Amino acid sequence: MSKKILLAISIIMLIFAAATYACYQMIRQRELNMPYDESLGDEKPIIYLYPTKTTEVSVFLGNPQNLTHTYPKYTDGWTVTAEPNGDLFDKETNRSYYALYWEGLNTIEPNMNEGFVVEGKNTIPFLQEKLSELGLTEREANEFIIYWLPKMENAPYNFVRFQTMQEQNQNMPLAISPKPDTLIRVMMEFKNLSSPIEVKEQILPPTPNRDGFVAVEWGGTDITNNILK
Repeated sequence: MSKKILLAISIIMLIFAAATYACYQMIRQRELNMPYDESLGDEKPIIYLYPTKTTEVSVFLGNPQNLTHTYPKYTDGWTVTAEPNGDLFDKETNRSYYALYWEGLNTIEPNMNEGFVVEGKNTIPFLQEKLSELGLTEREANEFIIYWLPKMENAPYNFVRFQTMQEQNQNMPLAISPKPDTLIRVMMEFKNLSSPIEVKEQILPPTPNRDGFVAVEWGGTDITNNILK
């Protein structure tokens, strides 16, 4: 078989694979009764629980049909024994955790009218400053940065915006029992850029006081759509 024929076969196989993946994505969205919009991306949050004393805590996500991955596995909610230092124990799995993880579809249309434009090389100091302002501890911010840094630091620039509490509640309502005295939800939208763009700087809410039973959720969603723009 000639090299030209082998090359043609390889190209056809690549095209077929790409088309198959695109069909899979559209089918997944139809099954969830949602319009297919790849630009919305997936959200990848984790939840920390810090009660003032050892407490059995139940956590419920309001749109479970939009979940794609959870750990420990989410069925009708999570119920764990939470310690003041954040350690969690799940009787169902007989395992200990430091946080609850979920990944799901982001149904919030990206808002490019406000935010921040940050050079990739400045990702670390930017996130350290803003995450502290939003109420995360250094440990929580460290885990956030470790997860998202590889997706942001090598881009020439990034557009960054933090979803409002209203947007987060619309996309994935969060109910916790007993109710926390302090609830912090941080959801970052970001888009890799090849050059800076002009946007109105986002005004973040006042830094919350972490009083009483504190529950913290952080996550992010990549709205780059795999294209540098």
